[in-house]
Amino acid sequence: MSKRTIQLLLVTCLVAGALWAANDPFVGEWKLNAPKSKFFDQMKVESVPGNKYAFDFGGGAETIAVDGTDQPGGGGTTLSVTAEGRDSWKVVRKKDGRMLIRANWKLSKDGNTLTDDFTSFPASGSSSTVNLVYKRTAGTSGFTGTWENTTGTVDMGDSDYLLKVQPYEGDGLTFIYSSAGVTKNVKLDGKDYPNVGSDARPGSTSSARRVNEHTLELTAKSNGKVANTREITLSSDGKTLTITDHTAGHSQPNVLVFERQ
Repeated sequence: MSKRTIQLLLVTCLVAGALWAANDPFVGEWKLNAPKSKFFDQMKVESVPGNKYAFDFGGGAETIAVDGTDQPGGGGTTLSVTAEGRDSWKVVRKKDGRMLIRANWKLSKDGNTLTDDFTSFPASGSSSTVNLVYKRTAGTSGFTGTWENTTGTVDMGDSDYLLKVQPYEGDGLTFIYSSAGVTKNVKLDGKDYPNVGSDARPGSTSSARRVNEHTLELTAKSNGKVANTREITLSSDGKTLTITDHTAGHSQPNVLVFERQ
């Protein structure tokens, strides 16, 4: 086979790969349909050495002192927790000094129920407040333990929660989450690729593989440890994208339904 023939074959493969990516049915802009989605809301609070606590709201542990000061949290945010009483804590998250959420936690007398007066402050629009109720599923006293939301309500912040899927380097895909500040550039080869973006955590990676024509599997890792696995399924008409998110340590998955824009 001549050198010229090999070069032509390589060019043909590259062009075919680029056309495949551009025509991939997953490519597009998708908007979350919150009413059709199902969210499993679990949080964990663990006491750790140094008179600190590890808070895990589903995105990995954030270790801080409960002293009311702003301390480094996940995704480029700060987190502060103030003990306003033996059975009352105030939790505040900020980004670049701007308040994102404020939550007032209150324990029941028997210590098995946690009520959360939760207020979110979107960048555009008015603040919104929901009253959440959590039941203890692990732990015996105080705020330490595992808590599961029993109200069936999860605040998604910005109602225009968008997911953009774009071609990446010919035979891969890029996943851009509008409110997360994280971009995932992956080839569909099962290999780990570093997450990028202003809020990407150091050591966080993503890998992807195509299960079949209408299903992808996206695995997120933190420092080599699996954080969650997402099964991304496209409807037969190509108008609905369903993400079943299995988060490590959670007994139930989140099911997010997106509609093509």
